Amino acid sequence: MITRRLLVAGAALAPFAAVAQTAAPAMPAAGRRAWAQQLPQLRLGLLGGENEQDRLGRYEAYRALLETTFGIPVRLFPAADYAGVMQAFSAKQIEGAAMGASAYAGAWLDTNGGVEPLWVAREADGGISYVAVMVVRTDSGITNLEQMRGKALAWADANSTSGYLVPRSELRAAGIGTESGQYFSRTGFGGGHEQAVVAVLQRQYDAAVTWASGQGEVSQGFTRGNLRAMVQKGMLNMADLRIIWTSAPILNGPMTVRKDLPDAFKKDFTDFHLALATSHPQIYAQVERGGGQGYAPVTHDMFEPIVRLRREEAAERRRRS
Repeated sequence: MITRRLLVAGAALAPFAAVAQTAAPAMPAAGRRAWAQQLPQLRLGLLGGENEQDRLGRYEAYRALLETTFGIPVRLFPAADYAGVMQAFSAKQIEGAAMGASAYAGAWLDTNGGVEPLWVAREADGGISYVAVMVVRTDSGITNLEQMRGKALAWADANSTSGYLVPRSELRAAGIGTESGQYFSRTGFGGGHEQAVVAVLQRQYDAAVTWASGQGEVSQGFTRGNLRAMVQKGMLNMADLRIIWTSAPILNGPMTVRKDLPDAFKKDFTDFHLALATSHPQIYAQVERGGGQGYAPVTHDMFEPIVRLRREEAAERRRRS
């Protein structure tokens, strides 16, 4: 029987519990701020993982509300993959982006600490963690991880926390080789969470890893996450998938901004989001792909376990080359 290690749990579950629920501030009043002299426009990157049209559609009301509230143009930049947003931070082509923990850690390393996290989403129970899940077709006959030996596995994206970094680390800790031809017949990247699940449905891979809140009805794709979004868009019937593996809890990914931005902007931007779930619940649900209890402030230290994993990954790549 294969057992899994609670990968980031030992190092990062304490911060999950340490973030207390506080009363949400009021939505900031509309009007141009003094910091707009230094920040005349707000450029936000959108991670890959679903098609560009759907991403822009989900974020349009959010973009318009930001623009109305702060009186500056707000532009959205959907990237083809996670690396595109990380590179945009390095080039100072964007001011902020909601990122997974691994992408945040990569951007922090790439910019030598030039980015910082502001907040993460709260789940339906008020917690701030989610899980990675491995899914197969229900009709595949695969019911557990042992039966994936010799089968094909799709990762979501090389910079995804739940779609690559954490599953790969946990599987390797359990003695499962994650390179093609070791335990799995082959491994590859689906091009994003949505695309990886579609690849399983189309029998291009036997399994894929993706993200879910791990809460609520499995038949609905849980309360939040990629599966939930695909169900809501009519792309997926959960009866067609079976979950055969679930990771340890993973700290939710942060809204990330450049560290060199005005502190007054960071405060207004944070207050806007802390008020979003109660003042504009539909916009909040669109952005977060499901339900939750708003946002919780975070610090960089809470993501250090993921930074360490990124460093280990980089060191391993250097050894292989």
